[in-house]
Amino acid sequence: MTDFIQSGLRTIEMETNAVGQLSSRISDSFVSACEIILRCTGRVIVTGMGKSGHIGSKIAATLASTGTPAFFVHPGEANHGDLGMITKNDVVLAISNSGTTTEIVTLLPLIIRLGIPLISMTGNSRSQIAQASVSNLDVSVSSEACPLNLAPTTSTTVTLVMGDALSIALLEARGFTAQDFAFSHPGGALGRKLLIKVQDIMHKSEQVPSVSIDGSLQEALLEMTAKGLGMTTVISNENKLVGIFTDGDLRRLVDLNVDINVANISEVMSSKPKTISPDVLAAEALAKMETSCITTLVVEDNDKNVCGVIHLHDLLRAGVV
Repeated sequence: MTDFIQSGLRTIEMETNAVGQLSSRISDSFVSACEIILRCTGRVIVTGMGKSGHIGSKIAATLASTGTPAFFVHPGEANHGDLGMITKNDVVLAISNSGTTTEIVTLLPLIIRLGIPLISMTGNSRSQIAQASVSNLDVSVSSEACPLNLAPTTSTTVTLVMGDALSIALLEARGFTAQDFAFSHPGGALGRKLLIKVQDIMHKSEQVPSVSIDGSLQEALLEMTAKGLGMTTVISNENKLVGIFTDGDLRRLVDLNVDINVANISEVMSSKPKTISPDVLAAEALAKMETSCITTLVVEDNDKNVCGVIHLHDLLRAGVV
C-alpha cells in the first residue's frame, strides 16, 4: 500500500533541494537577462510547450503585473500566424527543459532574422535553444519528483522560481511601487485600498450634516436624523469647523442627566474633532478611525473648510475594509 505521507514529503524535499541549487545560478547570465529586458522598448514574449507553456503563462502574468509588459504566445500557434504578434522591439523568453522543443526550434531562424533578443530557460545549457540565446538561465534538475523521472514536476517548480526571481529583480530595478501594483489590480482588494481616495467616497455638499455653533442641541439632533450619519459638524460664524456632535456624545449626555431640550450645541459638542484631507487614500481614513476608535471623520480642504464627511460604512461599501 502506498505511503501517501512519505511520498508527499519526498516530493517536497526533492523540489526544495532543487530550488536551493538555483542560488548558485544567479550569475552574469541572470544579470544579462535583466539588463536586456530593462532596455526593451516593447514587450517580453514568453513561449513554451506543454507544462513549460503553463509555467510560461504564469511567468508572463507575473512580469506584466510587476511593471514589465509581457504576454504568452503558444509556439505552435506562432508557427501558424501568431508570430505576427511579435515585433522587433520585443524580447522573447523561451522555456524548454530539453532545450530542443521542435516548435520553438522552428521559430529560432525567424527570431534571429528579426534581430529580436532571445532569452531562454533550459535544463540543458548546450542545447540548440540555449546556444541561440543571448542569455541562457540554467533551470536544470538532477531528477524529477516523479518516480519514473518523466512527469515535469521538479523542473517546472525550478523554472517557476527562476521566473519569479527575474520578475522581482526587474520590479526592484524599475522602482515599482505598491501603488503601481494597484493600477494593475484595480478590481482586487489591494487596488481598492491603494487607489480609492477619501474624496471618491465621502459624503459632500448637502449630504454633510451641519449646524451653527449658535444653534441648540435639538437642532443638532434634527440634523443628525435628517442626514443619517450619526453625527453633525458644528460650524462657526466664519464657516469654519469648531466641533462635532455624535450619537456617542448624546448617550453620554443622557448618562449625565443633561436636559437635551434646553442645551446649546456649543455646550455639549466635542471641540477637537478628528479630520482628514480629501486627497488621501481611503485606507488611511480607515486606519485613523481604527486608531481613534471612531466611525466618522470630517473632511477638510487645504483652507480648513469642511468639504465632506466619511463614515465607516462608506469604506465598507467601497471594499476598503
